[in-house]
Amino acid sequence: MLQIIQKKKKYLTISAIAIILSILFLLVWGLKPSIDFTGGSLLEIKFLEERPAVAEVQSVLNEVNLDGGIVIQPAGDQNMLIRFKQIGEDFHQQIMSKLKEKYPEKIQEERFDAIGAVIGRELKTKAMYSLILGCIAIILYVAWAFRKVSWPVESWKYGILAIVALLHDLVIVLGIFALLGRFAGVEVGLPFVAALLTILGYSVNDTIVIFDRIRENLGRLSKTDFDTVVNRSLNETMSRSINTTLTTIIVLGAVFFFGGSSVKYFALALMIGIFSGAYSSIFIASPLLVVWNKIKK
Repeated sequence: MLQIIQKKKKYLTISAIAIILSILFLLVWGLKPSIDFTGGSLLEIKFLEERPAVAEVQSVLNEVNLDGGIVIQPAGDQNMLIRFKQIGEDFHQQIMSKLKEKYPEKIQEERFDAIGAVIGRELKTKAMYSLILGCIAIILYVAWAFRKVSWPVESWKYGILAIVALLHDLVIVLGIFALLGRFAGVEVGLPFVAALLTILGYSVNDTIVIFDRIRENLGRLSKTDFDTVVNRSLNETMSRSINTTLTTIIVLGAVFFFGGSSVKYFALALMIGIFSGAYSSIFIASPLLVVWNKIKK
C-alpha cells in the first residue's frame, strides 16, 4: 500500500512550486487573447503545394492597407493563419485576391471568422462569469452530497477542498498557456474557455470519487484513525483514477497530433488539465483534508 498521506509534504511542495511558477508566468506575460476577446478577423488558408515563408506572404500582403497591420502565423504543415483588425468582406476579399494573384491554383480558404470588439468584450465577461458560477455550484453540490458526513471533518470542507483542487488545475493550465503564448504565440479564445469548464467537471468528478470512498470507509472503519482511512481510500481508488486519466489523455493526444489547428490547443489544454486534475485529486485534495483535520484538533 502506498503511503501517500505520510509523504504529503513532498506532494504539496511540488504543487506549491508549480502554482508559484504559473502565477509568475501569468503576472509577467499574461495570456495572449484571440480575436474572440479582442475583436478582429481571422483567415486560415491552406497551401496545396509547399508552404512559403511567412516573410514572403507578409510582403505580398503589405500592399493591402490595413490599420494595425497583419499578423501571419504558420499552422500545421500546410496552413497559415492571417489576423487583422478590420472586419468585413471587403478586406477579406482584398487579401484573398492578393494571395491568389501570387499563388494561383495553389491555395484554398479553410475558414474566415470576424468578431466585433464589443462582442469580444462581452464574450470575455461571460466566460469569467461561467467559471465563477461553475465553482460556486460545485461547492454547493459537494456540501449537499456530503451533508451526512460530519465526523471528523464537516461536509462543507469537502466542497472547499474540491474547489482548491480545481483552482490548482486551472492555475497550472493558465500558467502553461501564458508560457506558450509568450514563446509559441498560442492564443486563448472560446475553445480554451470550454476546455477550462470541461476541466472543472472532470477534476471535481475525480475528487468526489475519492471523497466518496473516504465517506464509505469512515462508516465501515469507525475505530480507525482518520489518516489511515484517507490513505486506504486513496489506494483503493488509485487504479481507477490512473486508468481513466491515461485512456482520456491517449484520445486527446490523437486529437492534438492529428486533428485540425482549430482544436489542437483545445486538446492540449484538456490534456494538461486532466493530468493535473488526477494529481490534485490524489495528492492535494485528500492530504489537505488530513491537514485541515489536524489544524482543527
